[in-house]
Amino acid sequence: MHTQNKIELLAPAGNFEKLEIAIAYGASAVYLAGKDFSLRNFSGNFSHDELDRAVKLAHANGVKVYIACNIYSRNSEQNAIAGHLKKLGAIGPDALIIADPGIFMEARNLVPEIPVHLSTQANTTNYKSVLFWEQLGIKRINAARELSLEEINEIALQSASEIEAFVHGAMCISYSGRCMLSSFMALRDSNRGLCSHPCRWKYSVVEELRPGKYMPVAEDDRGTYIFNSSDLCMIEHIPEMIKAGITSLKIEGRMKGINYLASTVKVYREAIDRYYDNPDNYKMDDEWIKELSHINNRGYCTGFYFNDPDQILPNYERPQKPEHSFIAKVINGGLDNYVSIEVRNKIFKGDKISILCKKGPAISDQIEDIIDKDGKIQEFAQPGSIVKILLNGQYSKNNLIRRKESV
Repeated sequence: MHTQNKIELLAPAGNFEKLEIAIAYGASAVYLAGKDFSLRNFSGNFSHDELDRAVKLAHANGVKVYIACNIYSRNSEQNAIAGHLKKLGAIGPDALIIADPGIFMEARNLVPEIPVHLSTQANTTNYKSVLFWEQLGIKRINAARELSLEEINEIALQSASEIEAFVHGAMCISYSGRCMLSSFMALRDSNRGLCSHPCRWKYSVVEELRPGKYMPVAEDDRGTYIFNSSDLCMIEHIPEMIKAGITSLKIEGRMKGINYLASTVKVYREAIDRYYDNPDNYKMDDEWIKELSHINNRGYCTGFYFNDPDQILPNYERPQKPEHSFIAKVINGGLDNYVSIEVRNKIFKGDKISILCKKGPAISDQIEDIIDKDGKIQEFAQPGSIVKILLNGQYSKNNLIRRKESV
């Protein structure tokens, strides 16, 4: 059994901008990867020089960095993986995330000073497996998604390993993320970072003697997601996760955008801090649910944590469309009401907006003026441009600007 300190909030960082956002909104630690050998090859990721900068930036802000090297490797990759591990050793992350026993063995030989966290891909579902990995030198296990909180608590009681568990994000339809669908349907191996997410495609069926006649699997006019689960959301159950002996709450989403990242990190940071400030009188804030509804999701569930079969049924509904669209990021605030922004979606003078700050509920405001780089007033600004806007309040770097869209 391990001693429980304040639970860690672990956020995804698919590139340098996402790393900065995760740090700004309150992550205790981040997980990221190099250009090769991780399970999210399409998330941007970091060169070795960028990894070095990322670790320095995070450490300067008191944030830990875990680098994923969690593919299942092939014979031809062994020399390259060894070289990669040596470079990571020189960079000095706080841990490596590994699933493949061969890569684990190589890491212990080449960079024994760096702790290893066992990826969820390793399918760790019981305390005897945890004890096995403990004896080999694993510091932390990422619990299989299929476990209940009761099972996780028993692992915590029977072992000394840190336990990491997902708290929010997409749920893979396959066992602990081990899936072959993408390999067969798109020739992209999901166990090697190339998943095309076929479980989220729309499907219909065709009867053998009626070629060309496509019939939806569910009784509606738009097909269905026959495999897809709802997204995990445990914001209403932070006390239960803490009491289960979990060390780190992990947010899924290295390929998600900064609007998703800022919202989830901010909400879970506030919930964790509120619990520790006053555990006996902890109360969930409805604003947290409201904020999480503003990011793309496929409906929310509690996964396997409470052994509720209704929570793990395939989701046949259309993905939830958020009320707000992300339109800009503040890149430079000031003492006056002018801020410089990087425009992500077209903005207009007079737009009514909502601004996500690092603390507290989102703030309603309005764009009063738009000024381009030449100092000229404009009626609108295009995506990719950097402009100044006049608002009614004062805001800071990395605050995000959203606009409520008409339904």
